[in-house]
Amino acid sequence: MSGRKRRGFHPGRKGIGGGSQGDINVTPLVDVVLVLLIIFMVVTPLLEKNIPVRTPNSEKVEEVTEVPPDQLVVYVDKSGQMRINSEQVAQADLLAKLRAKLDSRAASDRVVFIVADDLARYTTLVSVMDAAKQAGADVLGFATDPPQVTL
Repeated sequence: MSGRKRRGFHPGRKGIGGGSQGDINVTPLVDVVLVLLIIFMVVTPLLEKNIPVRTPNSEKVEEVTEVPPDQLVVYVDKSGQMRINSEQVAQADLLAKLRAKLDSRAASDRVVFIVADDLARYTTLVSVMDAAKQAGADVLGFATDPPQVTL
């Protein structure tokens, strides 16, 4: 074994098997990234797919100013005042009034709609939802007022 020369990595020597290059050659990396960018820029518009969406005709909107008597709508305004349809209700009486109105309904017709003002407190809205569920509502619906168009 003494007649053989050992070749290997020697950090101190230069030349064959000598020191290594400490710098990273960034040019090939930039080339590859730019090619990938160009490929994605070309392919992305081709990937867009048209999704068929059926939208309702907006011209046939009918204005309903009065709530039908068979619906329960709880209105909450920004000051915390509540109404069931057109009847003013205190928050403490809300559960009892809703329970009385929902008990007279069939099990499949226990729907309560909630209309809250944009500035109403979140805690008030949650307490109305809790009261409606405790009163026996199976479905809670949320209604909004149409946006005001200003020209």
